[in-house]
Amino acid sequence: MTDRKAQLAANLAQVEERIASACAAAGRKREEVTLIVVTKTYPASDVRILYQLGVRHVAENRDQDAAPKATACADLSLTWHFVGQLQTNKVRSVTSYADVVQSVDRAKLVTALSAAAVRGERELGCLIQVALDAESGERGERGGVAPDGVEELAAAIDSAPGLRLDGLMTVAPLAGEYAGRQRAAFDRLMEISSRLRAGHPAANMVSAGMSGDLEDAVAAGATHVRVGTAVLGVRPRLG
Repeated sequence: MTDRKAQLAANLAQVEERIASACAAAGRKREEVTLIVVTKTYPASDVRILYQLGVRHVAENRDQDAAPKATACADLSLTWHFVGQLQTNKVRSVTSYADVVQSVDRAKLVTALSAAAVRGERELGCLIQVALDAESGERGERGGVAPDGVEELAAAIDSAPGLRLDGLMTVAPLAGEYAGRQRAAFDRLMEISSRLRAGHPAANMVSAGMSGDLEDAVAAGATHVRVGTAVLGVRPRLG
């Protein structure tokens, strides 16, 4: 085993233990929570090692990094998640490799994703990114639609060819009433998810929690956690 593989295996084992413990504490089954490893800034070789170690879901937030990495790993049976703020001029590229876009937050993006998915003859899973720090009609500091805009966006995705409404995503906000209150933020997301599922029963995916707060997300009921640093190490600074 190479040094890097041993390092990633040890890190993965620790994260797995954290998720399992959080599930046990919340009275949930371990298989109810899917680990997505955020591989941004790390090379395709790390993705290959992670695959060897059993990881099947990976996430990226920048198309210029993700596209060549996905191509380099095209022989692997991976589910690719795009989690970054997405500009419409990058949509055609992103839809060529992403299986799920977790950062859908405006109608214009829905239209662009639908056109690209149809052109590429693909079905693309979509999560609505909810900004818990946004006022009505506004977008959040890190992207996302205000809670009162979720239903309108859900209807747009649901009726868009080539798209599948999978659920919701959030990033714990740095400002506003939920700043520093991750559990409260994730509980609020679950309330919004419950309302969404009343009209869209299949939209049951809830992506929340990262390296520092995955336990809070699991406790609240998240179905997917997005972990980068705790698996791959402290990210190199981007030049």
